[in-house]
Amino acid sequence: MVNAILLNAGLLDTGSTGFMLLATSLVMLMTPGLAFFYGGLATKRNILAIMIQSFVSLGWTTVLWVFFGYSLCFSGGEGGIIGNFDKAFLSGISIDTLWAGNGKIPEIVFIAYQMMFAIITPALITGAFVNRVNFKAYFIFLTVWQILVYYPFVHMIWGGGLLAQWGVIDFAGGIVVHATAGFAALASVFYVGARVNKNSTPNSIPLVAIGSGLLWFGWYGFNAGSEVQVDHITSLAFLNTDIAASFATMSWLAVEWIRERKPKFVGLLTGSIAGLATITPCAGFVPLWASPIIGAAAGIMCYLAVQFKNKMKWDDALDVWGVHGVGGLFGTILLGVFASKMINPAGADGLLFGGGSFFMKQLVAVVIASIYAFVFTYLMLIVINIITPVKVNEEAEKVGLDESLHGEKAYDEGVI
Repeated sequence: MVNAILLNAGLLDTGSTGFMLLATSLVMLMTPGLAFFYGGLATKRNILAIMIQSFVSLGWTTVLWVFFGYSLCFSGGEGGIIGNFDKAFLSGISIDTLWAGNGKIPEIVFIAYQMMFAIITPALITGAFVNRVNFKAYFIFLTVWQILVYYPFVHMIWGGGLLAQWGVIDFAGGIVVHATAGFAALASVFYVGARVNKNSTPNSIPLVAIGSGLLWFGWYGFNAGSEVQVDHITSLAFLNTDIAASFATMSWLAVEWIRERKPKFVGLLTGSIAGLATITPCAGFVPLWASPIIGAAAGIMCYLAVQFKNKMKWDDALDVWGVHGVGGLFGTILLGVFASKMINPAGADGLLFGGGSFFMKQLVAVVIASIYAFVFTYLMLIVINIITPVKVNEEAEKVGLDESLHGEKAYDEGVI
């Protein structure tokens, strides 16, 4: 055994392994960042209720991932919809097992890295139904949604499944993470209905800013780390991420400033997240000159999506659909336009480079994923409601879920 470990250790790319450990840590940090972001946007009586929905995913999703999640995503099922249970409970994986994807990092590092994606994806959805959903119902939702929505799309795109075989690509989660979560969020809004008080304002914009900063920081690991090694594509994804986020920040700020006559800090922060979500599928597949275009367009497109949501009176409280759903959808389509094999031979040529069929594949895949996530989520909530009430009663909503569900308060009495 010692000789085997030494032999395999000689094959390790220590630089890539170290980088992936750092990237994994950065992506982990995004879930607390999301909790702060949503917690600041929520009302003062619902801060803890929204934050616990993110933090519980850190615990429970890890349990599911070890039990069978990793295996269903990345074991067997070539060309299929879902994997198998060959690696359930991480069976057959030792400390010296190298990840078959590139033979450069330990598989246990890849397991941990992908686990962080699984943790944050369902947590994204929670911002849509803030102040309306029972914790027990959410816990069931957290479990079933991962198994029947997230795991299949991870396998189909990143695990050598159906969509990967068809030629669909997604660098870091435009389809797998943002489109599925965003359209699931919209379905949840349609199911649970509007809040009693739809006109509530953020309880702490500084907390939103802290959350945004943590998300932006962690997104470098989210996108650059998706190359799963250190090379020129890693650097490209890193810089594309920052450029797109920055341009989206400024385009959202500009269009909202023009419309509202005042520069809005929450709008600026939301614009940055929109840019980050939109560049996610593209980061390692498009040239640097495309990222300012993608970012600027993302800020405007997601802002308009939020305005459309408001006009339609959809009570997506924290704009999950407008930012993540539309951002993931739009980014995947733009990947079909700007992708270039000259930049990344592992990718494809987009519409600008003669890849009309690739563009159509990306469009069809993201539309199918969005529709599936929407329909399944809505039907799942109907079933969960038979088991336990999904929506809290009006009295609990007025009191606030921090106290009515969890028996805690974020602030002492008298503090606003």
